[in-house]
Amino acid sequence: MGDLAGRWRELNKAYWDERVPIHLGAAFYDMEGFRARPDSLKDFETAEVGDVRGKRLIHLQCHFGRDTLSWAVRGAQVTGLDFSPPAIKAASQLATELGIDARFLTADVYDAVSAVEGETFDIVYVSFGALNWLPDISRWASVIAELLAPTGHLYLAEFHPFSFVLDDETGSTVTHDYFDEGPEASGGPGTYADEAATTEGNESVEWRHSLSTVVSAIAGAGLRIQFLHEHDYTFYLQRRSLERHDGDIYRHSEGAPRIPLTYSIRAEKA
Repeated sequence: MGDLAGRWRELNKAYWDERVPIHLGAAFYDMEGFRARPDSLKDFETAEVGDVRGKRLIHLQCHFGRDTLSWAVRGAQVTGLDFSPPAIKAASQLATELGIDARFLTADVYDAVSAVEGETFDIVYVSFGALNWLPDISRWASVIAELLAPTGHLYLAEFHPFSFVLDDETGSTVTHDYFDEGPEASGGPGTYADEAATTEGNESVEWRHSLSTVVSAIAGAGLRIQFLHEHDYTFYLQRRSLERHDGDIYRHSEGAPRIPLTYSIRAEKA
């Protein structure tokens, strides 16, 4: 694992570069539906972030920009940043195709401050499946603090780390150490958006950061946490024990003990 961990950026970049075109064509992302109605945001996200009209928003680890463009449609002045050139190229092309004003930059999240040349933002937005690809959450939080304008805020929506310690079949038995934060080898052929896809770059490296690690890093960077909300639902078949409800909402079966599957944090720059 030591060799893989030392190559985390190289491996993860190759992993994601290859999967961009797969994701663009996958039913999971429903790009036809997005083109007809460019809004991929979750209801609780828009409610918790609030009115973004006229505000400068940067979306870190934006993939090919669906959520970024969704904020632009709601009136934000958006910048999307991702380390994958194919993802940023696809995002820029999508913005042009849809006639949405947006800026997209290719850069590692840890280099975001230099990538935007010191510009600051009213909102730093980070969403599902982002933090597990980063080895150093304290450094990540420090970058966010530098990106925020005075009175600006971070909004983070993520998969809850506790949900990954349970068994896949029943979701009721603890099978993984919650406090083992990695690194761990991950990947494999295909992708969550298309498990049958043929892929070559199948090695990646992830970290499972505990909730306390994330909260402490944000506070340690000098941001004041306004809320931490835990949610008993998620947005894809994260575990086989989950059942689909309305739309793309997944929960454990009726009568089963509820556990947190996702969470959201808002923190402001004092």
